[in-house]
Amino acid sequence: MTETNDAPEAKTAFAIETKTCFETYASPEDRAAMRELAGRYIDFLSSCKTERETVQFVRKALAGAGFQESEDGAFDGDAVFRVLRGKTVFIARKGKKPLREGFRLVGAHCDTPRIDLKQRPLYQDCGVAQLKTHYYGGIRKHQWLARPLALHGVVAKKDGSVVPVTIGEDASDPVFAIPDLLPHLAYRQAEQKLADAFEAEKLNILVGHSPLDAPPAPEGDAAPKKDKDAVKAKVLTLLHEKYGIEEADLYSAELQAVPAGPARFVGLDAALVGGYGQDDRVCVFAALSALLAAPTPEHTQIVLFWDKEEIGSEGSTGAKSRFFEFCLEDLIDAWDKGARKSRVLAAGKAVSADVHAALDPDYQDLHEKLNSALLGSGPVFCKFTGHRGKVGANDAHPEYVAWLRNLLDGAGIPWQMAELGRVDLGGGGTVAKFLAVYGMDIIDFGPAVLSMHSPFEITSTADVYAAMLAYKAFLSS
Repeated sequence: MTETNDAPEAKTAFAIETKTCFETYASPEDRAAMRELAGRYIDFLSSCKTERETVQFVRKALAGAGFQESEDGAFDGDAVFRVLRGKTVFIARKGKKPLREGFRLVGAHCDTPRIDLKQRPLYQDCGVAQLKTHYYGGIRKHQWLARPLALHGVVAKKDGSVVPVTIGEDASDPVFAIPDLLPHLAYRQAEQKLADAFEAEKLNILVGHSPLDAPPAPEGDAAPKKDKDAVKAKVLTLLHEKYGIEEADLYSAELQAVPAGPARFVGLDAALVGGYGQDDRVCVFAALSALLAAPTPEHTQIVLFWDKEEIGSEGSTGAKSRFFEFCLEDLIDAWDKGARKSRVLAAGKAVSADVHAALDPDYQDLHEKLNSALLGSGPVFCKFTGHRGKVGANDAHPEYVAWLRNLLDGAGIPWQMAELGRVDLGGGGTVAKFLAVYGMDIIDFGPAVLSMHSPFEITSTADVYAAMLAYKAFLSS
């Protein structure tokens, strides 16, 4: 977005003039860079479907870029990072100015809505084996029925070993599915409210059908009794053969059902990206790419990728934990000993890198169009979150909004500003308010998404590119 006072007519002399990313990045060089970034983004989305896989990807990229991992409480070097529980990561690069003069922080979350397995999931009924589940985050339950699913996660064994599990992504793998009710028997369901028609306890995943072969009976003995749980036994046998685990190990497992298959370009022009988990891995990818492309900062750069945002940022790996604060204390000890933590925090400038709802062409009535986000018009500032009367919101200060406008307009990066739906019809929350408690300036800022929280979210390749450049400009400011 740009503001102009050189329009030909007096009545539009000071009006807002919008420019899309495709208009801004029209050169062959820009379009080639956009396509290259989108290709890498699709590979990232296809391989990073859980927070653990995302943090593993980030860890490998940082190590390749020369960042030093700290595990013992001390930061050694000018480019460092620390991983917590394999699900959250703190990254910092030393700036030319001392920490007490502030930092530039980009924070995103690497968890995404999904379906988790219960701790005792496996059972047999009606000739099939199934896994009982408990959904994680805000899903629309019907979207997960009758579609190929993969299992990702880890199983922790009593001997301390942790076994990674991925089934359903390789072309030779089987996939899993939650069956849906056939229309011939769904008359009563069709009359129910959507919230009542699809019960969470019926989101059970098909995992097996054939029984375990019984050992042959010795000659002269009666035929062995049929095992009523022979299908379940076959599933357990297969899991033990492949992963060395038994049923009790599932008590200490973290297994997630996610959509199977890779992310894809969408549309004849391949200008859109479709795939699972873009809320909020698009911001993780863009922020990481920006950090690696901005190596000589004025102020210290901090990038944080949290877990648990989709369930309120709870737990030791969520933004409500004190992990960030403890990391900052160690950073002060290493880079600016004697600086007061409160002063460092208050001098910081931050961006909550999270996605925004794009104006859906089929549901425009749920948006207030003057304050809505369009695909392809750049990353979106959301000045306040919360719901209805801004309850539970971070509300960015106008001075900070003006500073960011000047930064991006000066860099020629398109952006837009929107809110999440009409006042009494929409709302949501992000990690912004958990950083605002420290007194730093912060605002939500990220690409627009269609079909948010669905198994196949859609973003614009142009917005991914502009978001990366915007985060790079912010981290370098």
